[in-house]
Amino acid sequence: MNAKTTPLTEQDALVAIMIAVSASDENMRTAELLTIERIVNHLPVFADYDADRIRVVAQTVLDLLEEYDGLDALFGLVRVSLPEKLHETAYVMACDVAAADGKLYETELRLLEEIRYELNIDRLAGAAIERAARARHRTL
Repeated sequence: MNAKTTPLTEQDALVAIMIAVSASDENMRTAELLTIERIVNHLPVFADYDADRIRVVAQTVLDLLEEYDGLDALFGLVRVSLPEKLHETAYVMACDVAAADGKLYETELRLLEEIRYELNIDRLAGAAIERAARARHRTL
């Protein structure tokens, strides 16, 4: 898949957002990768998704993130591929991946802020999604 010429599928765009969050601190943690796998295996939006595509999408995202304007290019692909009705869904998934390891790093927080902006997530809806993610991933 050539990221510059091939648009992502809707499901690919969701996976790309999750991969970007996991890679944002340059350390893709096991908990984050397992969360991505769990989301893809269990949520209805991925019912007909070929999970083998995760590797291809991940490599595309990682390649883009190494480029100077790679994040802008990634958001361009996501905006083209992801219908507005799935913007909040993408943000929920991004927050779940960020919270999966029990820590939110500055780079993850900055990327979540950028995702909120790029996907036009309402501030109050974003805060509710973030709080729910923290609650789901809280430990004793």
